[in-house]
Amino acid sequence: MVAGSNPAVPTKVHMERKYQIILYGATGFTGRLCAQYFKNNYPNLKWAIAGRDLKKLENLKSELGLECETFIASAEDKEAINNFVSSTKVVLSTAGPFARYSDEVVRSCVNNKTHYTDITGENHWVKDLIDEHHIKAAEDGTRIIPSCGYDSIPSDMGAYYAVNQMGKAVKKITVYHSGQGGVSGGTTETMFTIGPLPKEKRDPFLLNPPDSVTEHQRKNSNDGFEIKKIDHTDTYSGIGLMSFANTRVVRRSSALYEADQKSYGSNFIFRELGSYSTKRSARLASFGLILAFLIISTPLRHIVRRFLPKPGEGPDEATRENGWFKGLFKAEAEDGEIKYFQIYGRGDPGYKATAQMVCESSLALALSEDLVSGGVLTSAYGLGDSLLNRLKQSGIEFSEISYN
Repeated sequence: MVAGSNPAVPTKVHMERKYQIILYGATGFTGRLCAQYFKNNYPNLKWAIAGRDLKKLENLKSELGLECETFIASAEDKEAINNFVSSTKVVLSTAGPFARYSDEVVRSCVNNKTHYTDITGENHWVKDLIDEHHIKAAEDGTRIIPSCGYDSIPSDMGAYYAVNQMGKAVKKITVYHSGQGGVSGGTTETMFTIGPLPKEKRDPFLLNPPDSVTEHQRKNSNDGFEIKKIDHTDTYSGIGLMSFANTRVVRRSSALYEADQKSYGSNFIFRELGSYSTKRSARLASFGLILAFLIISTPLRHIVRRFLPKPGEGPDEATRENGWFKGLFKAEAEDGEIKYFQIYGRGDPGYKATAQMVCESSLALALSEDLVSGGVLTSAYGLGDSLLNRLKQSGIEFSEISYN
């Protein structure tokens, strides 16, 4: 595979817009971090903020010392949404649960040929976006790129990096994720809102294009996990907290590249697991998470929800600053060669690092001139090297690991 973005469909020229980026959902926990990130790192950016509550938006501007303009738009107000969407090149949405608050925003982006990105982990909603918008967005060169936070940048861009570093057909990548951080009310609200999904929405290849899955891939891509020592390390594998979301995104990236004749590998397999310091902690975390998922799928979730963070609440500054995330990628080439790669980032993965990643994704959409494919895409396929370089420049480390 050759690195870089991929011209699948020529882009029609997008008219000049007043803003480069508008941040929708700016007063939420992650939205606030995104606003702070833009202010601290990109003083010359032409941007604005949007949300449902004027008072909260004005308070945010006052607290952070922002000089940007504001737009008021509730999730159901089509006219107000169209007003801000049509005035910008890119919409960055942090307004989740996305199936509840960002549906009309994406629809307006497609109609206005405005690029879009967000931090969703709601694969079932992304599947709906693909079904409704992919063809038109591809025809118009509009890039709709969801899942650009901790779900699923480390997995998607890490796999993209590993494949390109291998420089040959890859048979399988297994990633082991670890990290330290907190939980916000927005995340828990999303988990409790989704609830149990029907069988068809739990498909390991949910986001793949039609007829893009081989029998070998389907046979070797289940959502199971194993508790055992990870090669060359003192850590143990267990359940991957967000593997259910991330694996689907990476598999879509692989399928899109395959269709574009830049294959990861003819029968490419991607698996994601968690990495834990001891076998005991791997067991406890894995079976604890299974129990939590079971509770969420029953009426007990209404009782448990009361004791968890509410929307707008989240980890304190110390937790955000002291957090970190790491992904260890084991890449196995079709010729038998095995190499290891790593992605490492500082800051709470779900919030500080997520804000960093989605902001850089929106900037790649707004500022890169070499991105010419459209559709409902992934970070690896839709942004490629442009985003990889921005992530590196912003402090996220991609490297090969030698165990000699």
